[in-house]
Amino acid sequence: MPLPAQWLNYPTAGVPRLPDGKPNLKAPAPRTPDGKPDFSGLWDTERNRPCPADGCFDQQVSQEFVDFGWALKGLPYRPEAARLVRQRNEQNGKDDPGTRCLPVGFVRIHTDALLRKMIQMPGLLLMLTERNASYRQIFLDGRPLPTDPNPSFSGYSVGKWDGDTLVVETNGFRNDLWLDRKGSPLSDSARVTERLRRLNYGRMQVEVTVDDSKNYTKPFTVRLNLDIAPDSDLLDHICLEDEQDAPHLVGK
Repeated sequence: MPLPAQWLNYPTAGVPRLPDGKPNLKAPAPRTPDGKPDFSGLWDTERNRPCPADGCFDQQVSQEFVDFGWALKGLPYRPEAARLVRQRNEQNGKDDPGTRCLPVGFVRIHTDALLRKMIQMPGLLLMLTERNASYRQIFLDGRPLPTDPNPSFSGYSVGKWDGDTLVVETNGFRNDLWLDRKGSPLSDSARVTERLRRLNYGRMQVEVTVDDSKNYTKPFTVRLNLDIAPDSDLLDHICLEDEQDAPHLVGK
C-alpha cells in the first residue's frame, strides 16, 4: 500500500468545524493570549482570475499576480517606468526574477498561487513560503526600520498594532524587483505599507500601499484577499530543480 509522504490531509489542530466536520470558515478569528488577532495558519491567494477554456488545473492565479493594478485600471507609472513595462512585455517576461528562479519579493508572494504559512509569536510574525522554501520576518518588538539597509529581495519589515489591524512598514528593497508578471517595477527607494486584518477564521485582508517616487507619480493601494488552507501543509517548490525553460526564453 502507498505511504503518503506529506501531511496534506491531516486535520489541522484548533480548526473550528461545522457539524459535518468541514472547517467553519466564518467562525471568529482566533486571538493570541494578549488579545491580538492571531494570523497563524496556512494561507492561499484568492484565485480570482478567470480560468481559460481548457481549465486552470491546480495553478489558477489571482488577477493581481498578472497585473497588480488591474482593479485600479492601471498603475500611475512615470513615463520611464511605463516604457520599462512595455519593454518587459515585449521580452515575454524572460527577465522576470521568478522566471530566472530568483526570489520574487513579498508583494508577489501575496499574489502567488503557492501557499505560505504564518507563524505568530511575541515580537515576531514569521512567513514561510513554498516558493524556493523561503522566509520573511516581520518584527513586532518595537525596533525601527534600518536607516541604511543592505538591499534585499523582501526588504526589512517592522509592524505595530492599530486596534485589530497590523500595520507593517518595509524598506530596503533591491532595485530590480517586479510587482507582477507584466513587470511593474519596484525600486530601492520604495516604501511599502501593509495593513493586515483577519476578518474571520477563513479570510484575511491585506491592503498594500506602494510609495515609490522613482517609478510612480503617486502612492497607490491595492486590496488583496487571502484564504485559509486548513488540513494541508507546505510542499517544497524549488524552481531550479530540473529547470529547463530558461534557455528557450529569448523574447523579441
